[in-house]
Amino acid sequence: MNNSCFQRIWLPGFLFMGVLIGGGYATGRELVEFFLTAGPVGGLLGMLLATLMFSAIAALTFELARVTNSYSYRSFFHHLLGRWWFLFELAYFTLGLLVLAVIGAAAGEMVAEHLGLSSALGTVGLMVLIGVLVFFGTALVERVLAGWSLVLYGTYGIFVVYYLSQFSGDFSANLTQENLGTQWLVGGIKYVGYSIAVIPIILFCVKHMESRRDALLAGALAGPIAMLPAVLFFLTMIATYPEVLEASVPADYMMTRLDQPLIKVIFYIAVFGTFVQTGTGFVHAVNERIAEVYVEKSREMPQWLRPTVALIALVVSITLANGFGLINLIAKGYGTLTWIIIAVFLVPLLTVGVRKMRSKKVTFG
Repeated sequence: MNNSCFQRIWLPGFLFMGVLIGGGYATGRELVEFFLTAGPVGGLLGMLLATLMFSAIAALTFELARVTNSYSYRSFFHHLLGRWWFLFELAYFTLGLLVLAVIGAAAGEMVAEHLGLSSALGTVGLMVLIGVLVFFGTALVERVLAGWSLVLYGTYGIFVVYYLSQFSGDFSANLTQENLGTQWLVGGIKYVGYSIAVIPIILFCVKHMESRRDALLAGALAGPIAMLPAVLFFLTMIATYPEVLEASVPADYMMTRLDQPLIKVIFYIAVFGTFVQTGTGFVHAVNERIAEVYVEKSREMPQWLRPTVALIALVVSITLANGFGLINLIAKGYGTLTWIIIAVFLVPLLTVGVRKMRSKKVTFG
């Protein structure tokens, strides 16, 4: 193998961030639900905990996938859960529809509110872009997710610097907290609980890893790479606390307060791109799972089926979003799935997975 250092070490972190961000913190609502409700200082502690947990879990997952040659979530959970592998798939399908519902609703609202166009146009645009990306497969998905992640770093950096330059007094005044309690701890664990389902869907990148060192180092870097933009975004929320707690889409609230049209346009283009990233990651994982079944039957997955899967998933999810609303989806849907994913992924990874990594014994279940 002759894979570059970027492919082996850095790419997994950028893919993780690319899939996580759209359903994880692009609108800011998720950061409010899981972190800011614990207060500014408590929220920062919760985010630090989440970063460390992401790194540890990603490192273990990448290494188990490497030693078992598991490059899709289906094969990975065959090794981890044996005949019960389908339990993760049920949780993943539910989470996938939930995340697609969140980004679909947010994309529609964004286009309607900030461009004065029909919300349906934003949703259709999202569907088309996701369909195009998944049509061309893994190579294009890797390039786009990694490339747009670098764009996001620049965009969030500009936004945070400018915002805090205008409201630094508010930031300093709000960066205090007398009673931390344990809410930050629970919030951090719950955020990781639903978000770690993203890790098995980027296992196609493990093909680039050549050693245990690659897998562990890539996992260790994945946490900071994925969470740095979230921490930057959170700093602006501290300067907008506590008013931002009640905002349906905190990013909109802060952009209105900032009142800088150019930065607003750049930010929302970047955010729309994150929705495409996240949706592409979730749908691509399903396509790779379907393609694996075709391979087992000595057949090739039809190319037209890839965008068709995307279309079906997005239509179902948008219907879900219209029925429940953005805030309810995030507050109730994510919270319920957290403990299920911890039970079917994290607990087995820390027990069965660690044992298999140490022994390097491979069974298919």
